Amino acid sequence: MTEVSSLTGRLLVATPALADPNFDRTVVLLLDHDEEGSLGVVLNRPTPVDVGDILEGWGDLAVEPGVVFQGGPVSLDAALGVAVVPGGASGETTPLGWRRVHGAIGLVDLEAPPELLASALGSLRIFAGYSGWGPGQLEDELVDGAWYVVESEPGDVSSPSPERLWREVLRRQRSELAMVATYPDDPSLN
Repeated sequence: MTEVSSLTGRLLVATPALADPNFDRTVVLLLDHDEEGSLGVVLNRPTPVDVGDILEGWGDLAVEPGVVFQGGPVSLDAALGVAVVPGGASGETTPLGWRRVHGAIGLVDLEAPPELLASALGSLRIFAGYSGWGPGQLEDELVDGAWYVVESEPGDVSSPSPERLWREVLRRQRSELAMVATYPDDPSLN
């Protein structure tokens, strides 16, 4: 098997050509990527469900809009917590109940008492489900041009305007990708 260069911590930004409705105009944060496959969460699909309605104690810690996000089409009945811990990238002692994924971004143990992490969290988002790819599947999609791979920033996890995240991530790129941000929602109306 070919060696896989890890994309953990990077963003997958759906190209306008990606035909899968599960990923139309999505921004996916890769939480794990290796030869066994890939796992990530869609950062820009809020649901109308308040975090406090499904996870007692975590609602007060979730950043605005304070709702559960649909992390992807796999295991929609499971929840993942993704949080930014200020200083988490510097190698300081990591708080109990938080596991670093990339830099200051990490996964939260939602079975832990919320008060254990409350003072350490800079931002927290809760995701129902995740996006997953088997061995080599994501690499094939990248070759097919389904995704742009770009660097993540800690603020992407807690974007106050998730509906604009796709355009914002593309716009900040220092290449021709910035132009893709202007791609119309419906090119037939152009």
